[in-house]
Amino acid sequence: MDFSKIQHTFTVVPSLTEELAALQRIAYNLWWCWEIDAINLFRRLDSDLWKSTRHNPVEMLGILQQTMLDGLINDEGFMAHLKKVDEKLTEYLEAKTWFQNAFNGNSRMKVAYFSMEFGLHESLPIYSGGLGILAGDHLKSASDLGLPLVGVGLLYRQGYFRQYLNNEGWQQEYYPENDFYNLPLTLERDENGKPLLFEMDFGPRRFKVHTWRVQVGRVPLYLLDTNLEENSPEDRLITAQLYFGDKEMRMVQEILLGVGGIRALRALGIIPSISHMNEGHAAFMALERIRLLMEKRGVRFNEASEIVRAGSVFTTHTPVEAGIDHFPPELVDKYFSRYYKSFGISHDEFMGLGRQNPGNLQESFCMAVLALKLAGHANGVSQLHGEVSRKMWRNAWPELPLEQVPLTSITNGVHTPTWMSNHMASLLVRYLGTRWMDDPTNHSVWHRISKIPDTELWRTQQSCREKLVDFARKRLKEQLIKVGATFKEIATAEEVLDPEVLTIGFARRFAAYKRGTLLLRDLDRLAAILNNPTMPVQFIFAGKAHPQDQDGKELIRQIVQASHQERFRHRIVFIEDYDIEVARHLVQGVDVWLNTPLRPMEASGTSGMKVAFNGGLNLSVLDGWWCEGYQGNNGWAIGKGEVYEDIEYQNQVEGRALYDLLEKEVIPHFYERGSDDIPRSWIATMKASMQSLCPVFSTDRMVQEYTNHSYVPSYIQWKRLVADDLALALDLGKWKERVFKAWPKVRIIRTEANTSDAVAVGSVVPVSASIDLGDIAVDDVSVEGYFGVLDSTGTIVGGETVALKMTSDLGNGIFEFGGALECRFCGRHGFMLRVTPHHKIMGNIYEPGYLVWG
Repeated sequence: MDFSKIQHTFTVVPSLTEELAALQRIAYNLWWCWEIDAINLFRRLDSDLWKSTRHNPVEMLGILQQTMLDGLINDEGFMAHLKKVDEKLTEYLEAKTWFQNAFNGNSRMKVAYFSMEFGLHESLPIYSGGLGILAGDHLKSASDLGLPLVGVGLLYRQGYFRQYLNNEGWQQEYYPENDFYNLPLTLERDENGKPLLFEMDFGPRRFKVHTWRVQVGRVPLYLLDTNLEENSPEDRLITAQLYFGDKEMRMVQEILLGVGGIRALRALGIIPSISHMNEGHAAFMALERIRLLMEKRGVRFNEASEIVRAGSVFTTHTPVEAGIDHFPPELVDKYFSRYYKSFGISHDEFMGLGRQNPGNLQESFCMAVLALKLAGHANGVSQLHGEVSRKMWRNAWPELPLEQVPLTSITNGVHTPTWMSNHMASLLVRYLGTRWMDDPTNHSVWHRISKIPDTELWRTQQSCREKLVDFARKRLKEQLIKVGATFKEIATAEEVLDPEVLTIGFARRFAAYKRGTLLLRDLDRLAAILNNPTMPVQFIFAGKAHPQDQDGKELIRQIVQASHQERFRHRIVFIEDYDIEVARHLVQGVDVWLNTPLRPMEASGTSGMKVAFNGGLNLSVLDGWWCEGYQGNNGWAIGKGEVYEDIEYQNQVEGRALYDLLEKEVIPHFYERGSDDIPRSWIATMKASMQSLCPVFSTDRMVQEYTNHSYVPSYIQWKRLVADDLALALDLGKWKERVFKAWPKVRIIRTEANTSDAVAVGSVVPVSASIDLGDIAVDDVSVEGYFGVLDSTGTIVGGETVALKMTSDLGNGIFEFGGALECRFCGRHGFMLRVTPHHKIMGNIYEPGYLVWG
């Protein structure tokens, strides 16, 4: 019999009586994964099954015997618990939110958040690391705050790889299949009940797509799936795995995410006013919005792109260009030659959208550049990363001073209820009430942590450390059994680590720049630190290397090999298969979180933030978020932010600094106890850490910043452009065409600053200029002075601008302008003049090539 030709398929679902229907409702809304009462409800059903299903309530309900489910109706305690959780979910979904209170007038705004990966929970493995976890936390806080937001991503049949280690400590990968029908997913259907289907006819590929929904509190996340029988085997692989395959597969995945994502939303009747690209992977989304606008409203490419740019937000997470997707021109042509012809622009103009220098035909097509050019708001993910990103992409705005490159920063955060331990949350409710949950960015609420008795905070920390040690022992035992270890080795696993000892965690993606082995540079010195009889220390490591990253795998092997040495066997543990569950145990149970990236390679980092919410302390290089978080009394900084050209020398310096900090500060601080065995000064540092970091580094603060600084301003701008049948967009397009055509004739004839060589601080220096505007009206330009302190190379640093006003019309398109500079700082100053196009409504318009400096 040929089993490949199955004629009928159907889905078997749990049969839940009316009394138990709420179980299904709760299981299919991932709100449960940050609500402890809901988690305990599912654990109560069968704690072993809860663990073996990776905490997946949908799969668990499918496995439980019908008789067991029917029997629950007579369990009064369980039914009361179910009723309580069901009421909580209803109350959550119906409560008045921050967004409703703050932006009642903007209720028609609709934000679509596009990301290649979403890390919501370990039971839904469609994430690889930090980018996905951040995206998941973004959706959760958007739900808590009531933002009108939907998520868009891909539904991977195998997700990212699972990791196990062989006897030598070498990483091995395997890819278990995700069974979509046993995950908290709902297949979207049309009005006839058939799966909602749309077709992608793109370049040489033609395939069909299903859309699944994950409900994340109030926020729906739509995930696209090409693993359909009607698709060819190669097209079914498009959504097989996250970050696999060659450049062509990556491009097709990104076309599906961006172009397919917009088409899926339209099929669902959702037309976003704002689209947020979480990394450059989603940048094709802006092109599809432009195409649809041109098709529907009969406008030209430049007019449609003005509207789409106003309604697009871009977040970059990468501090090095090597981490950004670049595609060769021939691959772009293969997929987009027919597509861009509908834009009415040339091949070179289209390719120029993805190049920093559009005229450089050798430059590849860069997704981040495309996103930057088609986004009205762009940001990095920490203040330092904002600076790094402006330097990285300054060639896309060659005429602008570095500090005026239009790329700001919104520092990442973490979703507090997801990452804070139940022990810590209970303690905070006892002494702070619930305001820290309702108003998590309120500093005054968190300052009340000082009122928590030291003994109670310490007891909470100890119980979380004990839980971590217990978890690590169980996981290590499972790892050893899997690789066929001896009975003696397995027995030893039950004795590793000590719940009373200072515990330091290090867990992240194993890439060379994260320097996972910095701690191992002097093994003898490390052994002396870890095995100090009066002040012992232990380390727990976890993390994955990309399957193709042999250097990253070698770092893991070195740590595992070290942990096998007799002197480290009880003091260093590597937990394999790092995922959300492992991360949760680690960040909730460690005393100290170690972070050793090569500055400024860490765009932000969020694991250290999660630790702070649980009372753990950070020991980190001053990179990413820690530059903003570190205050001297709330953790430790390795070095002072120095960057050396010689990386080996940098490793040497910071490796020694790390050992010194451990020996002289961190470890004595932990073991300095009074007669009651309570480390009072350590607890003071814990409190300082929580008071300073918790109100700032949450995704509630982050999403509020996105709303205030990106979403709402973008929506206002978008609304202005589309109002009155696109009147302003059409006017802006025609205005740009006229002004840009005449721009080459603009020149600065004369500039004067009426001053002597030495000027007293506080003086006002008059400046004037004569400018030939040719055929451009004086109201269509802005004339500005740019001045500030000069550095050693004669470059203005951190300059400021002052507007000059037209003082007289000299005829023949020549005008006099005048103004004044206020000298507020001492030092050698420089002054320059510039002319930019200025629209009467939209203000100054900067586009590369249309700015004249004098």
